[in-house]
Amino acid sequence: MSARDDLLAFAHIGDLHLTEADAPNARDFTAIVDQINAADGLDFVYLPGDNADNGTPAQYALVRAGLDRLRLPVHVITGDHDVEGGSLDAFYAGLDARPLPYAIDVSGLRCLFLDMSGPGYGGPDFRLGEAQLAWLEHELAQADREARDCALFMHTYPADLAGDGEAERVAHLVSNGRVRLVEMGHTHYNELANDGRTVFAATRSTGQIEEGPVGYAVAAIDRGVVSWRFKDLVRPWPFVLVTAPADRRLAHDAAHPEHIVGETLEVRALVLGAAPVAACSVSVDGGPWQAMVRAEGDRRYRARIAFPHHARRLVVRAEDAAGGTDEDAVEPARDAAGIPVSKGLGSDADAVGAWPEKGILGTQLGPNRNGRPW
Repeated sequence: MSARDDLLAFAHIGDLHLTEADAPNARDFTAIVDQINAADGLDFVYLPGDNADNGTPAQYALVRAGLDRLRLPVHVITGDHDVEGGSLDAFYAGLDARPLPYAIDVSGLRCLFLDMSGPGYGGPDFRLGEAQLAWLEHELAQADREARDCALFMHTYPADLAGDGEAERVAHLVSNGRVRLVEMGHTHYNELANDGRTVFAATRSTGQIEEGPVGYAVAAIDRGVVSWRFKDLVRPWPFVLVTAPADRRLAHDAAHPEHIVGETLEVRALVLGAAPVAACSVSVDGGPWQAMVRAEGDRRYRARIAFPHHARRLVVRAEDAAGGTDEDAVEPARDAAGIPVSKGLGSDADAVGAWPEKGILGTQLGPNRNGRPW
């Protein structure tokens, strides 16, 4: 489906930390896979590392069993727990994973997958190494020449890189390139950050949850607009993600009419679910509902609407044939003053804070460098 449109959309299953087949996280992983398999409209599934809690062959066998059930392509990277055994041999052997780093093209975007842990020595010793840094620099330069937007998939924030000068080098490569989204794990909590050029998104752990219920994230890039929302596993279908216009907290391009909106705009939304969609509509500031339609070959529902100068918020609502309903909302930015300004390249210094509608509680409870004590 991705070849027919210009939308990148994927599911992000947070750090699994799998240990034993009868552990709650193993059962949750199976349930998440089954749920994702029931929906149509995603390009792939992403696992951000820390897949096996101790990096053992038996634990990777559990990961592999879950991945073999997935009907979508899957992309798996490394985390610090994956190198606990002293190398990534068990990771590659157990998952038959593609050697990192690598790049793929999806819906006209370049997706870059990195290994932050292989060059390190276990624990939170995150590094890329000179060869991988040179590869990343080349890929981003090529994307710039081709005017191609990028998504970067790595275990944690660039600021966490421990190699000599690596944090600063990667942060500037990302900020000065066409990277629209950096998608990460590691934090154990949901978090979004925006440095005014790039959105950084972290999805909470599946196996070591410090906040909220188990689930997974759905992220999208729609013509340069980044959208993200966490889905609780127990929440029934359907699931709505507004992919355009940008919310003010994730806007980054003052010259883009879908980042800084006028008095008319096109609303686009992805609706995922197991049952056919019966209706999809949009409302501005609690006003009348206007129908949205989906053309053949397009994953998105669309509507052209008026958005008067005093308008602040739009909500998209979908109902499926089974009677389920869901809503997603955004608050578009009106002028460049609404675009965030970076406080610290490639770090959680630019976190947008709590955003419960998207599944972000703002608690930051976790054992990582940025986490708060319990």
